[in-house]
Amino acid sequence: PVLDTEDAWVSVEGPVSIVELALEQKRIHYPLVEHQFLLCTILYAIMRFSLKSVKPLSLFDSKGKNAFFKDLTSIQLLPSGDMDPNVLSIRQQFLVKVVSAAVQTLCSSQKAKEASEEELFPFEKGKNWPTLAADLAQYLQLSEDVVKRHYVCELYSYGMDHLGEE
Repeated sequence: PVLDTEDAWVSVEGPVSIVELALEQKRIHYPLVEHQFLLCTILYAIMRFSLKSVKPLSLFDSKGKNAFFKDLTSIQLLPSGDMDPNVLSIRQQFLVKVVSAAVQTLCSSQKAKEASEEELFPFEKGKNWPTLAADLAQYLQLSEDVVKRHYVCELYSYGMDHLGEE
């Protein structure tokens, strides 16, 4: 891009402007950023629901694990369409745990009306964890129908039939 500057600013001495510094930066590899975001979302779900015995890096194959430790400007080999069935099974188990924990939290917060989930976690207002798990299924190369079916089964098992019907 061409930056037009006024004549008065041309003779100014001092450090380089932030615009010029930004233009000199290398371009990031966006799929690598998405890959990092996926890991952050998984870690946040583990923390939010206190999921035990979940190893976040076990949800990724060797290419995926190696990509986490590279510069965001480098073009890395990311996981391809062919995945190990064991990794897919671990991913599915993780998403099922997230959905189960989300429904359990929803059920317990509705029983304890004095402290709603929005009051306990104001930064999560409007966050729908089962929908997020279904979205994660797409990124993790799983069928989102499995996650949605499990969500409905969990709603029915906790006696929330009106939500399960929806």
